Amino acid sequence: MIPITALYAALLVAILAVLSLRIGKVRGQTGVSILDGGNSEVALEMRRHGNFVEHVPLALILMGIVEANAGNAVFLHVVGVALVICRIAHPFGLHQDRMPHPLRMLGAGGTFLVTIALAVVALWQGIQAL
Repeated sequence: MIPITALYAALLVAILAVLSLRIGKVRGQTGVSILDGGNSEVALEMRRHGNFVEHVPLALILMGIVEANAGNAVFLHVVGVALVICRIAHPFGLHQDRMPHPLRMLGAGGTFLVTIALAVVALWQGIQAL
């Protein structure tokens, strides 16, 4: 059982649902079925959605591994909350006309740190189990 990971996975699916609905809406409004059709609004929503699906699954897999290996519950909640906050912040900071946005840096940097922290703990657990 991995109830902590389940909690944060469910919260993150809610964020994914919003991002999916946004790209679907823009595709419907623009008539762009695949790729971005040269439309900057479609491209932006694609990246907001794509960035989420590129980074969140591995973080959740690592979280589940750490939890399944009796990881510290407080640590798991801290990284879970941080991941949710970062994944909410990132799309708000992702803009075509300005790269260095504080919410983008929080979202990307925080997601990176959460993933690395989980990887280090999983590695440590794996080494200890040898």
